[in-house]
Amino acid sequence: MLVATCACILAGAALRGAPASAASGPGATGPTAVAAATIALSERGRLHDTGGRGRTLNAEGSASGTIAGAIYIHLMLATLSRVTAEVNIYPSRGSLSGYASARYRLAGPYVSFSGTMSIARGTGRYAGARATGLRFSGTIRRSDEAIAVDVSGELSY
Repeated sequence: MLVATCACILAGAALRGAPASAASGPGATGPTAVAAATIALSERGRLHDTGGRGRTLNAEGSASGTIAGAIYIHLMLATLSRVTAEVNIYPSRGSLSGYASARYRLAGPYVSFSGTMSIARGTGRYAGARATGLRFSGTIRRSDEAIAVDVSGELSY
């Protein structure tokens, strides 16, 4: 089974922000610049294997921490020690999508992994979201394929 030999990657990313506003009223000269916000992420994801084919594992679950939402991932075995993944999270009023890469190893009844993740795009409330170098780590319990993932770092938007 793929999960017995590779690690699952997840990330939740947090955003809280207000839309940019334009200057208005007497003396207004145009759009007002809005400084980028930076948020410290501290996320916990809990997922379960929903199947897959060949070198791909699909998983879904929920994220909690700075934000909460449903999470779906497509994990691909890249080499005998590395996996890559497409990660999609659906918090209230938007979505976040990103990519991750991790090294994994067998550790008794668990597969443990660590690597980095980037947020590539967002929609709705999270439009324009971007982050690189997010840290993540986690485990997959081999007996029942329960997946736990922790993500931390900074996200600017």
